[in-house]
Amino acid sequence: MKKNIFTKNFNLSNYTTIKVGGVTEYFAEPSNLKEFTNLIKWSHLNNQTCRIIGAGSNILINNIFLKGLIICTKKMRSVTIDLDSGIVEAESGLMLPTLSNLLAKNGLQGGEWAVGIPGTLGGAIFMNAGSGNFSLADNLISLKVINTKTLKKLEIEKKDIEFKYRFSPFQHNDLVIISAKLHFKPQGNIEQLIQTTKNNLKLKTETQPYHLPSFGSVFKNPENNFAAKLIDDIGLKGFKIGGAEISRMHANFIVNTSSASSKDIFDLITLIQQKVLQNKGIHLQTEVRMIGFDYPN
Repeated sequence: MKKNIFTKNFNLSNYTTIKVGGVTEYFAEPSNLKEFTNLIKWSHLNNQTCRIIGAGSNILINNIFLKGLIICTKKMRSVTIDLDSGIVEAESGLMLPTLSNLLAKNGLQGGEWAVGIPGTLGGAIFMNAGSGNFSLADNLISLKVINTKTLKKLEIEKKDIEFKYRFSPFQHNDLVIISAKLHFKPQGNIEQLIQTTKNNLKLKTETQPYHLPSFGSVFKNPENNFAAKLIDDIGLKGFKIGGAEISRMHANFIVNTSSASSKDIFDLITLIQQKVLQNKGIHLQTEVRMIGFDYPN
């Protein structure tokens, strides 16, 4: 493999939406499936830890030196749309707002909700991300994946994937999502879909702190409850540790006000969990995944 396909000792802070991250031993940003597959093979043959990130929108990377390879999929973003059938095939690095706008402009209904989610398609399926009652799992037909242990490529039908709230089996298995085939309702009213998508984005920007670096939602909503309400109820909105602050706009967001460290953010997440448990008797589980921390995901 060409040596210049990856960078050594790469700072990850600009590759997370909260603008915090450590230094990885090897970093690569493949632009196509062949490069991506070669990188997986290289890590396998060289016994290197291999982690995959997308837009970095719900990961907290410890500010330490991380051994191994981190692959960012953001340049793998090809997409094809069949206007008649409503079938969309897209690579895992395609950004959700890009997908949402593309669907609306092509008269495909069902992706308007995704416009305000700053993640990739692969990341969204990995996390089973959603908004309200919507998630991409609803539109999924099948996935193409690569097994990082055997290097085999597989296509998996949706019926063989057990999705749960903010969970997919890809969080615990050796399969990495390469691309997805999805179905959206075709031949919709384009002007109406574009307007609905714009309205959804406006609502998000008015109620969530899009002007500051954040993860998006930090905690999963407990059953029959809302994480933001629980945090707000005990008066934690605006509470700060170092440069990390619980957003005054939305209590389930932590924002980087200027120079937050990974420790500031981690300590604030832990404090929220402790306070909510003490005051409400509920343990909040994180949506945010931790890299480089001794923390159960």
